[in-house]
Amino acid sequence: MPPTNMNPNHNQSQATETRSSTANGDHHHHPNGHSITAQPLQRHHTYYPRSSSSSASFKGCCCCLFLLFSFLALLVLAIVLIIVLAVKPKKPQFDLQQVAVQYMGISTSTPSSFDGTATTVATTPTTASLSLTIRMLFTAVNPNKVGIKYGESRFTVMYRGIPLGKASVPGFYQEAHSTRNVEATIAVDRANLMQADAADLIRDASMYDRVQLRVLGDVGAKIRVLDFDSPGV
Repeated sequence: MPPTNMNPNHNQSQATETRSSTANGDHHHHPNGHSITAQPLQRHHTYYPRSSSSSASFKGCCCCLFLLFSFLALLVLAIVLIIVLAVKPKKPQFDLQQVAVQYMGISTSTPSSFDGTATTVATTPTTASLSLTIRMLFTAVNPNKVGIKYGESRFTVMYRGIPLGKASVPGFYQEAHSTRNVEATIAVDRANLMQADAADLIRDASMYDRVQLRVLGDVGAKIRVLDFDSPGV
């Protein structure tokens, strides 16, 4: 049998034709009679997980800022405590120096009592309504090397255990080594007193120019250093 000559160019052209037909997705017939079906190309989508580097960096920045602010707050607190311990704060003096009655008025209540056997009506005054205006003068002394911040103070004025009225002194700031006068006024409107107590109060005010009043209240003060207030002194 004579040898069969194989043409390499012929095989290469067949392979090229096969690849082109596969790429086009058409049905072609092989020269030898075989049918070749081209399969469509399948595209595979690759999903990449979202990177968490930005989230981690944001959390790291937040942690750094928190630590920085915490350190600064502790540093300021330590400085304030050192200054407070260095100055050795003392309690300021807040004393009542003078009480003056600027106005006084009294009206008595005379309830009537009827006796069935008598023909007259007896009147026995038992209570009185007292109205007066009281002026109080306080003196605040700051012996410290730093300023003092006073809060709002409230006082109650009493006469023989009976509250007559209340007064308030607004808060203020006092410089170091200074003395300051503070005034407060109480307006008493028709406070009910016993007749005897009202008479004694008027007698003391008119004859002796002196009335025994009791003033109760609390005064809150704090040391102020670098715009920071310490606990109460």
